[in-house]
This record gives sequence, structure tokens and C-alpha cells, in this order.
Amino acid sequence: MALWRRSYSSWLSCSSCSRSPAGAVVGGNEAKVSPEIAPEEDAGRQEEVDEERWSRLLPELLTEIVRRVDARADRWPPRRDVVACACVCRRWRDAAVSVVRPPLECGRITFPSSLKQPGPRDAPMHCFIRRNKNNSTFYLYLSLTQALTDKGKFLLAARRFRHGAHTEYIISYDSDDLYPGSNSGVGKMRSDFLGTKFIIYDSQQPYDGAKLLKSRSSRRFASKQISPHVSGGSFEVGQVTYKFNFLKSRGPRRMQCNIQCPVDQAAASDPSKEKPQSTSSSLSLRNKAPRWHEHLQCWCLNFHGRVTVASVKNFQLVAPAGTSNPWGVGDEETVILQFGKIEDDAFTMDFRYPLSAFQAFAICLTSFGTKLACE
Repeated sequence: MALWRRSYSSWLSCSSCSRSPAGAVVGGNEAKVSPEIAPEEDAGRQEEVDEERWSRLLPELLTEIVRRVDARADRWPPRRDVVACACVCRRWRDAAVSVVRPPLECGRITFPSSLKQPGPRDAPMHCFIRRNKNNSTFYLYLSLTQALTDKGKFLLAARRFRHGAHTEYIISYDSDDLYPGSNSGVGKMRSDFLGTKFIIYDSQQPYDGAKLLKSRSSRRFASKQISPHVSGGSFEVGQVTYKFNFLKSRGPRRMQCNIQCPVDQAAASDPSKEKPQSTSSSLSLRNKAPRWHEHLQCWCLNFHGRVTVASVKNFQLVAPAGTSNPWGVGDEETVILQFGKIEDDAFTMDFRYPLSAFQAFAICLTSFGTKLACE
């Protein structure tokens, strides 16, 4: 229970309540505690009493409370009330899991596990990425308004490391824990020497038969095992490849993505109970070909006002026309993921079904950095 609460603490923004332990006598500026009861033991007993009191509610009443809170909190920051309800005790958590719908159905991100669930089908989910060049870190935020950038809701963070001839990225829930061996890591990514091929790894097994990385470098990216029923490690979930431009022809980068997405989209919102998806299929994406604008003398794509600065990093990913897949996205006009520059260190990231926020973020990270062989 304590582990589950700590994993969600960064998603709440509420003031802490101080409680005077039983047996404490406060006078002036001092507090004396009875020697018969240790403060730690007394605090633990009080927590158990509070938890038992809240868990006594009738299941119907409890579900109705969570349902009303969920309906009232349409977006962040009011949506933190839903997470606060799930943090009360185990029964409240189960009620929240049964009420809150995944992003595919409701178009909202609620729990950390929502970041690995497919995005909405009808409209893209708007996010943005901020880059810190000084320490090679990247921060993913959920847009809260129609503005290109606002304060945003923090979702994920990543940091780039140089390891020998390779470049590696750590992706984490915690913006302050971005080091090898991080206990809050949700995945990682590794590139080749030229920075043209990237392999994306998930820290938890996303589906049956996922390929487990067995190498010395995998031990540098430890992941805390949330549940004994969910195996932890480094499981390959996708590849991103940039095509070489040997002739140095004019044009933007050309990229190809193969991402493993679960066919069965039913997923639990509670990571401690989440089970690997039974089957998966490879989703093939490629960047949408831009057109040459004679008047502007540059390559152009229609980002519908979401990108304002021309950059070689900008791209739109679509599924090749005529491809058969279980998601029904074989349409070159439907943009699955778009990424573009709006400021010197700010970029928009819009994604939709069947990609998750984690997958979209990892793909966008591959665009950072110079690729001499591709430009």
C-alpha cells in the first residue's frame, strides 16, 4: 500500500496535514511525547484507523462518490481530485479503477499507467516537450489550454547519456530521478553510433512474448517491480530508423517506425494489477512527404497551426496507404503523431490511437540531435 501511494505522490499537488500524535502534550513551542508509545508506531496506528474508517463505506456509495468526482474534474489541475480519491485506501483505489476510463474512451490522462495506454481515436491529444540543453534533459507536458504552451501537466521526463559509441535515453515518471538504476524508470531507448537507428524498451512486459533485452547495459537501467505478477526488465517495443541520404539530395529527414501495439486495447488503469496484453502487432509508420513551396523556398507540411518554426526536426507520421492492420489506420491523411518546433527549446507533440504517450514521447526523442548521414 505504501509503495502504491508513493508512486502516485508526484501526481498530487496538495498541502500536507500535520497530526499531533496521541499522548503528545503541546505547551509553548515544545511537544512532549509519552515514552510508552513511539511516535512512528502511533502514526502507523492512526493511519490504519483512518484507512479502516474510510473503507467502511458501502460499495455503492463509494462508487457514486468517485463517479461524481470523476465527472466534475474534466481536466487538470482539478483532475488531481480523482487521483486523491484513489490514494485513500485500497477499496477507494479499486473504485477509482472501475470508474475512470482509459484515454482511448475518455480522451483524458488520469493515472501514470494511462501513459502506456493508447490515445484517443477521434482527436489527437495535445502535449508539448521542453528541452534543457545544459543537462540534455527533456520534459513532456500535457497541454491544459488551446495555447501552444502553458504551464501544463507534467507527464514524463527523459535524459540523454553517452555510453561508449552509443547514446542512451532514460525515460522516467520522476523529473528528478533520471540516472542509471532509477527506480522510477518506465523505459529507455538506445541508438547506434550514427544516431540513425533507435530501439525502444519498456521497463514492464507490455504483452506476452515481448523480447527481453539480455545485455550488460540492461542492468544499468533497473526498474522497480510494482507487482510480483508483472515481470520487470527491458522489453523491446519498437524501432525507429532514419534513412541515409548518400546523394545529399534536397529534402527533409526520412524515417520509418515499427512499434509494437497491443491488439486487445482493454487495459487496467492500476499498474499493480495490470496484466500483459495477450497479443500484439507491429504498427508501421513513416513520415509524411512534404511539398516544396516555391514562394517560401522550403519544404512545407500542414501542421494546422501547431508548429511555428521551420526545423529539420519537424515531422508527421502516417500509416502507409493500403496496409492492413487491426487498428484501421492505413490512411496517409490521418496523422498518428506530429512533432514540431515552436520556440528555441519548446516543441509540440500531438498523438492519437493506437500510440501511447510513452511511445510517442520516445519517437519524438529520436528527432533531437544532428544526423549528418541523413541531412
